Amino acid sequence: MKISSHTLVFVTIALVLAFAVPLKAQDGQQDYLNVHNRARSDVGVSSIRWNANVADYARRYAQRRRRDCRLTKSGGPYGENLAGSSGNLSGAAAVRMWVNEKDDYNNNSNTCRSGKRCDRYKQVVWRNSVRVGCAKARCDNGGTFIICCYDPPGNIGGGRPF
Repeated sequence: MKISSHTLVFVTIALVLAFAVPLKAQDGQQDYLNVHNRARSDVGVSSIRWNANVADYARRYAQRRRRDCRLTKSGGPYGENLAGSSGNLSGAAAVRMWVNEKDDYNNNSNTCRSGKRCDRYKQVVWRNSVRVGCAKARCDNGGTFIICCYDPPGNIGGGRPF
């Protein structure tokens, strides 16, 4: 069976669009907000709003991490959640990963299950954090670096998130 070059080009474009468009669609402002606000709603916390200044800070820091892709906090004025992947992790998937830490959080004792993390979940649902901005950078090594910044920061002084 012989395939024409036009058919091959069409099939290639269709495959690229089929896989690239859904991934890109998970990195928009609303994608980040939807996952955050679903988790916040589940525990009775009001919605968090996107803030352009916070997002700009996140974008600039994500770009600085492109070379090494290390999950190193910026040390800036905001609360932060970081995620990374050796592949193309979407922003929405990163937030879902943080939200999944809920299973390891005990609200009665305000602690994480032994040997587990839940601090990123607590930041997502922190009631006093009302502004968020997130960014994603594709790293030079092919990986992904994602940061969400929260204003005001959460997880302060052993307080309860909600």
